[in-house]
Amino acid sequence: MIVFPNCKINLGLNVLRKRSDGYHELETIFYPIPLTDILEINEYREHERSSFIPFTISGLALKGDTSSNLCMKAYKMLKVDFPKLPHIQMHLHKVIPSGAGLGGGSADAAFALKMLNNIFNLGLSQKQLIEYASELGSDCPFFVINTPCFAAGRGEELEELSIDLSAYKFVIVNPGIHVDTGRAFLNITPCIPEKSIKEIVTSPIGKWKDVLHNDFEKVIFKQHREIVDIKDSLYVAGATYASMSGSGSTVYGIFPKEKKVELNFPASYFVKELHS
Repeated sequence: MIVFPNCKINLGLNVLRKRSDGYHELETIFYPIPLTDILEINEYREHERSSFIPFTISGLALKGDTSSNLCMKAYKMLKVDFPKLPHIQMHLHKVIPSGAGLGGGSADAAFALKMLNNIFNLGLSQKQLIEYASELGSDCPFFVINTPCFAAGRGEELEELSIDLSAYKFVIVNPGIHVDTGRAFLNITPCIPEKSIKEIVTSPIGKWKDVLHNDFEKVIFKQHREIVDIKDSLYVAGATYASMSGSGSTVYGIFPKEKKVELNFPASYFVKELHS
C-alpha cells in the first residue's frame, strides 16, 4: 500500500509563555499543502527472509540511524499494543526537505499510523490515532486530521477551522539552512499578542502582511540574512502574504493563482510552486 504524506505551513506562530514542564505554550494555524513524500508499507513474507530490510529510504538524504525514524517508531509503538501485528517492510521516498519547518517527518509518522491501522484492520478511531501520534511528536496529531487547524498548547491541541485558500497558489523556498529549534526557543521572549491568530485569519488575506507574524522570524532573521532576502523576494514577486514556516528555514509565499511568479534564487535552493 502506498500513501503520499503531505507537509504543512504555519499561518502565524506566537510563542505565548514558558510552561512549567519546560515546553512553550504556542498558538499557530497548521495549513496542509500538496508537497508530498511517498510511503510504502508491505507485509513481510517469510520466503523473502534473505532480503528482509525493515526500513529503507530514497530521495533527499536523512540524518541519523533509520531505526530511529518516526515511521519505524510508529510501527514499534503499535506493535506493543498489538503483538500480532506482522513484520513489515517500509520504504520512504523523501521529497519534503527535513528540518525545514514543514513537518515532513511528523507527516510521515502520522500517515504510517493511519496506514498500519487500515492495512491490518486495527480498528483505531481518529481519537485513538491522535493519542498515538501525540507520543511521537507535537506536530504529528495534526496530520491525522490533515485539515486546517488552530493549534495551541505545544501544538497538539487542535481545533479544525474553515480556511479556504483555493484561489491561491503557494511558492515554497528552502535555502538548505539547518535551524536548531531548541536554540531558537532559547532566544525568544514569549509574549501575548493583542489579537489571536485565529481572529486575524478571519480578515481578508490582503490584510495579513502587517498583523500575522511568526515569532521565530525575530530570532532567525538576525542569524541568517538569506532567509530575510527570500521573504523580501517573494513580496517583490507579488506575494499577497509571505512568512517563514515554523522555526524555519523554509519561507513560503501565497500568490493569486493567475499570477506568473518570476524568481531568481540560487540553484542550490529548494523551490516549488504548488497549487491547492
